[in-house]
Amino acid sequence: MLVLVLTGAVAGILWSLAAPRPPYVMTEKGPVLADPSTQALIAADGWFAIITGALGLACGAVGYSVSRRGRPLPTVLGLATGGLLGAHLARLVGQAVNLGAVSVTAAGQSASLIPGPLEVTAQGVLYAWPTLAVGVFFALEGIAGYRDSPLRRPFGGDDPYGPLSSYDISDR
Repeated sequence: MLVLVLTGAVAGILWSLAAPRPPYVMTEKGPVLADPSTQALIAADGWFAIITGALGLACGAVGYSVSRRGRPLPTVLGLATGGLLGAHLARLVGQAVNLGAVSVTAAGQSASLIPGPLEVTAQGVLYAWPTLAVGVFFALEGIAGYRDSPLRRPFGGDDPYGPLSSYDISDR
């Protein structure tokens, strides 16, 4: 869980590098969004989901391989909790670190534009990391469980009626 939380700081820096900043204009009332139709707000959420989702996929696969040696329940709880805390830390670090593009554009009048803060506007993207991590873990567990299941080999692996190729309709 601690590894996932610390990985959240790296994810926040990556998000700060990748996501565009929305353009703002300074007015007497303070900063105002220069272009309400900007796609920068949506792009920031998209980049956050891509970065944390990729980490969730990787963490789920690594968590599954680690749990094969022990009990899976603590691993699943660690993936869910660590992924959620890591996503929140990624959001905080990404908002605090300003490494992204500093040039901004807006449609309309030319004015003194400043890059706005990086924010997560769609709160659901915070759940991409833990959801994908736990989902990959359960998918891999299900595949391995089916492969090792005795239900795949009825009658203990032996078919009491013999192999399928020994049936001949003309013998009846």
